[in-house]
Amino acid sequence: MPSLTLYTNPQSRGRIAHWMMEELDEPFETVWLDYGTTMKAPDYLAVNPMGKVPALRDGDAVVTEAAAICAYLGDRFPEKGLVPPPASPARADYHRWLFFAAGPLEQAVVARALGWTVPEGRSVMVGFGSYADTMNALELGLSKGPYVCGEQFTVADVYVGSSLVWGLMFGTIEKRPVFEAYAARVQARPAWQRSARINEARIKPA
Repeated sequence: MPSLTLYTNPQSRGRIAHWMMEELDEPFETVWLDYGTTMKAPDYLAVNPMGKVPALRDGDAVVTEAAAICAYLGDRFPEKGLVPPPASPARADYHRWLFFAAGPLEQAVVARALGWTVPEGRSVMVGFGSYADTMNALELGLSKGPYVCGEQFTVADVYVGSSLVWGLMFGTIEKRPVFEAYAARVQARPAWQRSARINEARIKPA
């Protein structure tokens, strides 16, 4: 039996973690949960009291939050080469953009999608400052190489790439040539394509 168990839903942030699992190419069990039922059932709340996905169980260890799961798995399987060497410029970029995507980028995108407006003069109170500043910073970061850390594809690209692919698809991230080129590169990866096929197949017809 594999020691790794991923709890997810095909229409959730669990797709980020699922793509990460496919990049590892290690055996794992997938537990598919439904909103409002199995996701809120006592046995799953014992795994994640938030009743949200994704969550990862690795033996006795439990990790929640997609960015944390990706980072954990990168460290768990260093031989896969998905994390840059410690104390290197690439490792600095790795941490910077992984947490940028999980923090300011997600905040900016959600705020825009829900029509939240930061009151004038209060931008210093929010982590993303403004939507425009966030998009400009991301564009600059992705302009330096094919991937977040330059030539090396890393765990950070799983998270940043997921954010961009979905943001461009649903119109919550504006189209810019740098964004579209980066999204096309990550979507060309076999692991992304495998994950997409598996998740799409699990979506129930309306």
